[in-house]
Amino acid sequence: MKYIVNNSNDPAYNIALEAYAFKELTHVDELFILWINEPAIIIGKHQNAIQEINKEYTDSHGIHVVRRLSGGGAVYHDLNNLNYTIISNKADEGAFDFKTFSKPVIDTLATLGVKADFTGRNDLEIDGKKICGNAQAYAKGRMMHHGCLLFDVDMTVLGAALKVSKDKIESKGVKSVRARVTNINSELPEKMTVLEFKDAILNQMKQEYPDMDEYVLSEEELMRIQEIRDRQFGTWDWTFGQTPEYTVERSVRYPAGKITTYVKAEKSVIESIKIYGDFFGIGDVADIEGLLVGTRYEYADVLARLQAVEIAHYFSRMTAEEVAKAIVA
Repeated sequence: MKYIVNNSNDPAYNIALEAYAFKELTHVDELFILWINEPAIIIGKHQNAIQEINKEYTDSHGIHVVRRLSGGGAVYHDLNNLNYTIISNKADEGAFDFKTFSKPVIDTLATLGVKADFTGRNDLEIDGKKICGNAQAYAKGRMMHHGCLLFDVDMTVLGAALKVSKDKIESKGVKSVRARVTNINSELPEKMTVLEFKDAILNQMKQEYPDMDEYVLSEEELMRIQEIRDRQFGTWDWTFGQTPEYTVERSVRYPAGKITTYVKAEKSVIESIKIYGDFFGIGDVADIEGLLVGTRYEYADVLARLQAVEIAHYFSRMTAEEVAKAIVA
């Protein structure tokens, strides 16, 4: 087994590194990577990004949103969250053996005085509270397993970032299941930093795999990873454009009237929109509906379209910003 030292905190880069190791380092039978992200929500391959996040909150707080290669639910990462990846050629496709690949984590926690258990479909728990979610991906007989360890994550931000708005959203995507969670550091007899915990995990891996040594990425490989990050995982098209078809119903009341919108989006681009309400206006609101078809379902994009017209002509005593907020948070 080889391990890769990765000190990047860029979520899109870290997912790109995973993808490169998984798909292009096929000559290496087994690989292990530890990594830490800046504040980010990492969504599963088959999920609807809009359905999983509080986008208004993530936008205003600078929280990244990145889609990964594997399935499973959405997870929140910050600088006190530790992620691990194990890639192997020695797994039959369809063999979802999460427990085997979580063993080094369980063993590390045991050495630190905490008993963790593997439960359910793919979770690690301490006293019935989730500390880690796991996911896997397969490609051409090769498996990638990764876990998200809640070490000392800001739970208030986690809750707010993953709190879906009250809008009625109907989607074909796979929705996350929320669970009771706890931080590992809260359960440790002796507190430590996330970097110390990272070292403890790596040391445990070296004990369980005595022949493990470092795989050093070349400058050419690092450039290739950056290219994957810039062309795929760091793009709107990958994170939001891969989103399945969905319909959103929003209703917002302002002093000048109520606006209710029904948006049908395909790949997070507005396919059709209907606007109703008790607002006043001289113009035909169908003009606005037609204007917005083909626009990305993003506040900034919708606002830019609305600012191109005299919005008060259609929505008396309302601003373009208010109308945009009534359409998308």
